[in-house]
Amino acid sequence: MITLDLNEIPNKLTELIQLIKEGNRLILTQADQLIAEIKPIINQAKKRRPIGLCEGEFIVPDDFNDPLPNEIIELFENP
Repeated sequence: MITLDLNEIPNKLTELIQLIKEGNRLILTQADQLIAEIKPIINQAKKRRPIGLCEGEFIVPDDFNDPLPNEIIELFENP
């Protein structure tokens, strides 16, 4: 994580972009107050969750896709 003042950006823009590409986060400040954070976009293809992480932790009931009972529908329609 790199902290820099907003006034430093124009002079170092190319260098800062390279740092972000390398995975660094930049914290921008102005008058010693935090303004923003700039961070690299993580390639989501690499971060996909594997299928079956919760396997065996719960069971979907056989009537899961059946219509709701009328008393429950009424709760949605007449709160």
